[in-house]
Amino acid sequence: MKIKILCVVGTRPEAIKMAPVILALKKEKFAIVRVLATAQHREILDQALNIFGIKIDIDLNAMSKNQSLASLTSKLLLEIDKVMMNEKPNVILVQGDTTTVMTAALSGFYHRIPVGHIEAGLRTYDLSNPFPEEANRIIVSKLAKWHFAPTVSSKNNLLSEKIEETNIFVTGNTVIDSLFFVSNRNNSVNLNKGKKKILVTAHRRENFGEPFLNICKAIRYLADKNLDIEFIYPVHPNPNVYEIAKIELGNHPRITLIAPLDYPEFVAAMMNSYIILTDSGGVQEEAPALGKPVLVMRYETERPEAIKSGAVRLVGPNYENIIREVQRLIDDPLAYRDMAKGTSPYGDGRAASRIVEILRADLVIKQGVPSK
Repeated sequence: MKIKILCVVGTRPEAIKMAPVILALKKEKFAIVRVLATAQHREILDQALNIFGIKIDIDLNAMSKNQSLASLTSKLLLEIDKVMMNEKPNVILVQGDTTTVMTAALSGFYHRIPVGHIEAGLRTYDLSNPFPEEANRIIVSKLAKWHFAPTVSSKNNLLSEKIEETNIFVTGNTVIDSLFFVSNRNNSVNLNKGKKKILVTAHRRENFGEPFLNICKAIRYLADKNLDIEFIYPVHPNPNVYEIAKIELGNHPRITLIAPLDYPEFVAAMMNSYIILTDSGGVQEEAPALGKPVLVMRYETERPEAIKSGAVRLVGPNYENIIREVQRLIDDPLAYRDMAKGTSPYGDGRAASRIVEILRADLVIKQGVPSK
């Protein structure tokens, strides 16, 4: 008897971080792996899965323009419920903290199907930052059976919330598995030669409006002031981001707005960058491993390990802070060296294999399920 494992992905970061687990499980004789895509991010999700050669088995194609959180949540919950009834999986695996993750875990709970949560235990303890991700991951932690925490700090967060220690496993973060998978490829991005590159990623919902406008104005000021610096910004297609970025940053000789990069190209862009400005979660994990200083345009982070290591610094979506900290790294070689350490507090590239071993031990060995 084989165990049917449903791996659920909705966004590009989920696909990138779930891919090593999917690939590892597909090699196992005890597992039947099915991939459910909600397509919360359509095009860039497909790009990410294609890189790893992963095919979607069930596609909900849930993306629609300017959808509200309420409409997305209700749509996903109803559609995933149908999948549970048709597929009847033995296990559900989710990754991260999106609406896809929360609704899949809730549906699993309703159907009494055990849920494994990859990247469990991240917390800011501020429900508004990031929004709605902080609430999503707290909900999932109350519903999951297996909590695959990337770090000891994440494990301690779960213990403080009375999660049973026997259900928490420190595995490292699967994003480092994926980073190592693609970092040796011959990927390139067409950039102007001879200039130091600052890579920008900014798309967080809580930064929509005035905070994002402040980010754009700070980038333009820095580009005006530093003639030897080029900003590269792969712009998220969300109109709350794209339209403002086009108005505020377009047509500047040292600011290049490009379409979202596929994952190997994005890794290449990180490797070729001098500084990274981001409001992303995953970049905070990846860039320190590549020796790149990261300035995080958020007021809170659920990834304190890189902050403690000195490779990452919070600046918020704050005009003055962004300008001051970027300029400091440009002007002060010692300050730059202190942040460009090449440290990886999030793992050694073997997180997926640890997760598979934990599942095998629990599902096959403890329960006596034949592995062939």
